[in-house]
Amino acid sequence: MSAPSGQSDAPVLTAHRAGLSGCHRCGRVWPQDQARCHRCGAHLVAPDRRGLQKVWAWWLAGLIAYIPANVFPMMSTQTFAGLAGNSEATILGGVVELMHYGNYDIALIVFVASVIVPVGKFLAIAWLAVVAGRPASVDQAHSRLKVYEVVEFIGRWSMIDVFVVAILSALVQLGFVASIRPGPAAVSFALSVAFTMLSAQSFDARLIWRGLPLRTRREP
Repeated sequence: MSAPSGQSDAPVLTAHRAGLSGCHRCGRVWPQDQARCHRCGAHLVAPDRRGLQKVWAWWLAGLIAYIPANVFPMMSTQTFAGLAGNSEATILGGVVELMHYGNYDIALIVFVASVIVPVGKFLAIAWLAVVAGRPASVDQAHSRLKVYEVVEFIGRWSMIDVFVVAILSALVQLGFVASIRPGPAAVSFALSVAFTMLSAQSFDARLIWRGLPLRTRREP
């Protein structure tokens, strides 16, 4: 059933259109002509698409660091001081080796945390930076906000590969018998995760609401 012609919902009033500016630190809103938050003392900065340059800079740095993280070995294993051979494993090589020994559940966790999550974060941050401030309906704005919250939430769990290598390097130090050392990919992967987290934190979520129309019309 379609709504009568010309009928519309209540106006979509954002803080920006109400002449208010939100504080990044504590969330309190103040008049736009106010320079400092009286609650926490932080400087009040209006949302601006030019701030996306910092988002793209951290994003590109994370992408560059992610390439050697997948090319170089994540860790190297030495047995009997190298007499029994040395082995090096990349991220995908480690996943394949875990599957070879039947550890499918661990292989899935490593693959998701080291490949699916980082690539998904790159795509999500890039998409948010492209659509930020663009025209959107209320439902689209809520969807963008949910994507942003998911990106921020999963950021801390992207270090699982680095944690595993660090724990193994600390525990498996048996001198002549066996030893595990982190490879160059561990540093690159850690840097990539840190850069993408900085990219997500540099994104101004207030830009999500800047593209809302003054009114939303009901679709037939």
